[in-house]
Amino acid sequence: MKRPLRPRSRTFALLSLLVLFLAPTAGCAQSGDPTRDPRFQQAVDLFEAWLDAKMDYEKIPAVSVGLVHDQDLVWAKGYGYAHPDAGVAATPSTMYSICSISKLFTSIGVMQQRDEGKLRLDDSVSDLLPWFDLEQAYPDGPDVTVEGILTHSSGLPRESAQPYWTGPDFPFPTREEIIDGLSDQETLYPGARYFQYSNLGMALAGQLVEQASGMTYDEYVRSRILDPLGMSDTYTDIPAEHKGDRFATGYTRLGRDGQRHKATFFQARGIAPAAGFASTVEDLARLASWQFRLLEDGGAEVLGANTLREMHRVHWVDPDFDTMWGLGFAVSERNDQRTVGHGGSCPGFRTTLQLIPAKKLAGVVMVSAQGASPDDVWSKMAAILGPALESAMDDPGRATARPASLAEYEGLYESNWGETVILRWDDSLVAVRVPSSDPMEAMTKLRQTGDDTFQRIRDDGELGEAYIFHRDESGAIESHSVHGNFSRKVR
Repeated sequence: MKRPLRPRSRTFALLSLLVLFLAPTAGCAQSGDPTRDPRFQQAVDLFEAWLDAKMDYEKIPAVSVGLVHDQDLVWAKGYGYAHPDAGVAATPSTMYSICSISKLFTSIGVMQQRDEGKLRLDDSVSDLLPWFDLEQAYPDGPDVTVEGILTHSSGLPRESAQPYWTGPDFPFPTREEIIDGLSDQETLYPGARYFQYSNLGMALAGQLVEQASGMTYDEYVRSRILDPLGMSDTYTDIPAEHKGDRFATGYTRLGRDGQRHKATFFQARGIAPAAGFASTVEDLARLASWQFRLLEDGGAEVLGANTLREMHRVHWVDPDFDTMWGLGFAVSERNDQRTVGHGGSCPGFRTTLQLIPAKKLAGVVMVSAQGASPDDVWSKMAAILGPALESAMDDPGRATARPASLAEYEGLYESNWGETVILRWDDSLVAVRVPSSDPMEAMTKLRQTGDDTFQRIRDDGELGEAYIFHRDESGAIESHSVHGNFSRKVR
């Protein structure tokens, strides 16, 4: 059975335009649901206006997102189509390749075995894996260690000795092929000198788990991590039975011809501990919720709380101070707060899972297209939705409903010079240029000063130029004009 995120956790379900919105289940319409707060709803509208333009201009087929607060998946949506040819909408339960987020599960497995006394972080990999014969090119340097692998500072090369990232076939190696290829490889750097991200290292970490536990990697991860956390929609390699069904169709990068094409279906095989997993927004939300729960409650659940804290702490800082890594987790700073998580990139997919422990806030973003940035989507979620959620929870009685009378002005307006989205915001309207790198910065606040007339509110509070809305013969809004120039309403 799947472990609930907590009694107040909700699932959402409402299809609108390109969006499948999972509306909260029974009881969530009660006062106290922060996602029903007008401040959060207008923040969602702003985020969606930005994302809608991003998806259209970058030709992104599908995006699924989720926002976790503490132990709740408080908000989740799917945008676009998991299978565009069949018109199948993306949802939070759509399955994507999560690529290198797989490394978090492998790292948890290694730390479980460490806590059980089966291995140590300073153990040499050659002592734990008898067949490890990769040449040490720097004899005076330290051995390749377990901690070096988890922090990507071991000196190992990035990849195994096969060209598995080369399309169109992406020939991922088996476990045996990885082992056979080690004798033809050597360390790239002396250990503990530089950060070098290594899929080879994390594939070997999967073998460390197998060697220490006496179980196959899939059996171990399923029984020791996924099942206890209720993550039944997560797989250690992409399940072929869900191809074309629950598993989204992936797409290539955007080419010079302005098109994306279907990516080759792949399975990572021996590289699965580094990049093979498939999952959903809802399941990765459980992984985030578990971490917040463990950090708050202490004790042990899958891992000991202190072990998780150890994994979240910085264990490696690159000499340029641009890269920080915990044990399996990437560590960074956002607005003076520590963020931990991992991203992923595989043929046809980009993903990210990020947690801000101090705020008990986490985001999951899954994208069915190479070259599209899930980190960009997460940063907008954190900057727009995060503060709105916090405000709604801290001061639930302050917000008032947005004026229904202004809803008719909302929509997408287009001219020869670009696009503007008009949204209700607080007690008035805002105009937002799209696409934009920062929708908050691209926002112009308006104040109504007459029938169908609004004026820009300057930074100093004074009123500037007028936004005049125009109606067609039926009385519906058909355009607006600024400085005498028109933009027509297209939706």
